[in-house]
Amino acid sequence: MTPTTKKTIATGCRHVLLISLLLAMLSAVGVARADGHYEVVAHTSVATHSLSSNSLRAIFGMRQQTWPDGTQIRVFVLADDAPLHNSFCKEKLNVFPYQMRQAWDRLVFSGTGQAPVRVSSSDEMFNKVASTPGAIGYLEKTKISERINVLQIRQ
Repeated sequence: MTPTTKKTIATGCRHVLLISLLLAMLSAVGVARADGHYEVVAHTSVATHSLSSNSLRAIFGMRQQTWPDGTQIRVFVLADDAPLHNSFCKEKLNVFPYQMRQAWDRLVFSGTGQAPVRVSSSDEMFNKVASTPGAIGYLEKTKISERINVLQIRQ
């Protein structure tokens, strides 16, 4: 290999590295922004104010059915094709919406459980969570008020 070829390869490697770093930084900024436009919310009667990611997945996977105080959990979700539902599944539950639907369908069709209650809009989500003891859901930050609790999600 000639010195010129080695220099060209080294320059190319540096460009690839710089582009990779730039893309990683932009990706991190995009995730932070996307993750910040909604919150996981619960009825004001829910005494829990933070959940681990695993507990959140268990609740929305319909595997955890009661809060620590024994209250029945009522899960509310938006339609599978709603952008907020898509963001929530990918960012908070680390699954695609179709994977959640498959898990819920297995529970229903096998007779071992139920799917969450599907609501048609963020306004309906707010009203259901605010009026149903033990309820959990997710809402855009602009829809949140003192009538519901915001839950912190821990890793």
